[in-house]
Amino acid sequence: MLSPPDDLPEEALATVLADAWSLPVASLTYRQLGWGSHHWQVRDRDGGRWFATVDDLETRRRSVDEPLSCAFDRLRASLAVATELREQGYEFVVAPLRTSAGEPVVTTRERFGVALYPFVDGQSFEWGQYASPEHRHAVLDLVVALHTAPESVRRHAYADDFTIAHCDELAAGLAGHISDVGPYAKPTAALLADHRATVRRVLERYDELVVAMRADPVPLVVTHGEPHPGNTMLTTSGWRLIDWDTVLVAPPERDLWMLERVDPAVTEAYVAATGVTARQLVLELYRIRWDLADIAWGVDRFRTRHTGTVEDEKSWELLQAQVASLDTGSLDTGCLDTGSLDTSG
Repeated sequence: MLSPPDDLPEEALATVLADAWSLPVASLTYRQLGWGSHHWQVRDRDGGRWFATVDDLETRRRSVDEPLSCAFDRLRASLAVATELREQGYEFVVAPLRTSAGEPVVTTRERFGVALYPFVDGQSFEWGQYASPEHRHAVLDLVVALHTAPESVRRHAYADDFTIAHCDELAAGLAGHISDVGPYAKPTAALLADHRATVRRVLERYDELVVAMRADPVPLVVTHGEPHPGNTMLTTSGWRLIDWDTVLVAPPERDLWMLERVDPAVTEAYVAATGVTARQLVLELYRIRWDLADIAWGVDRFRTRHTGTVEDEKSWELLQAQVASLDTGSLDTGCLDTGSLDTSG
C-alpha cells in the first residue's frame, strides 16, 4: 500500500512487536510495497533488521457481514502453513516468525493482523513479466516443491471453496445499488452500468467452470496462490517466495495459470516433474477468478465510505482497467498486468 493506515500509529505497532515477539523496536520505516498489506522495515535496539506486515481485516472479509474473526482465521491458517513449511526445511519459504505464544500472526485494535519476518537481503522484482526464462523456471521449481510437500504441512490450511470475496458487493453494484459515499461511488456505478452484460457473462462462465471442474476432481495440493514475479526474491542462497497470506489447499492450476499464460510449455514441465496434467478449463477458471476478485474488491472499496486518498485514486485506475480487460479478451488471454491486489485468497 502507498500509505500506512491512519488508525494504527507506529507507536502502537511498536508495542505489538514488543509484546508479542519481545522485539525492542528502535525505528519503523514504512515501505510502499505491494497492494493489499502494509509493510514496515524494523530496526531493533541492537541494530538488527526485521520486516513487519499489517493486514486490514476489513478488506479481507469475504462478504459485508462476515465477522472480522473469520478473516483473521484465514490469514492465520495461511501463515501457519508457511511457518510449518519453513520449519520442515523448505528454505525458499519466507515465513513469519512465531510469537512467544507460538502464533504466526496476532491481532491489534480488533481489525489488524500483524506478522513479523526476518529481513531478507536480495533482489526484488515487480509484478508483471518474469525477468527471464530462468526466473520463470525457477519459480516453477518452487511451485513443484510446494505441491509435492507432505500432507502434514497442510493441517492448518483452508481448502479453496471457489468463493469470490466481495461478490455480494459486486452483485449489488451490478444491480445499481451504490450510494454516494465518496468521490468514486458514482463513477463506479456508471462503470458497472456500462459493462453490466460483460461482467455478468464472465461471472456465469466462472460458475460453469467451477461445476465442470468439480465433475472431474484431481488430488489437491498446498498452493501459494500468487506466485507472480513480485512475490519472488533472488538471494545469495537461492530463490525465495514471499507473501504467503493466500495459501489454500486447491487444484494445482491455482498456482500454474500465472506461469502458463506466458509460457504454455510450463504445463509440460509440470507434468514431467509431478505426473499431474494441468487442465485447461481449470487454468481458465483461475484466470477469470483473478479478474473478478480484483473487480469485486474495487467495487467493495467504493461502495463503502471513502475520501479520495492516493490509494482510492490508484484503485479506481485499476478497477477501470480490469473491467475494460473483460471486454478485450480476458476469457482467452488472462488478466491485465495492472498489479496485485492480494484478493484471491
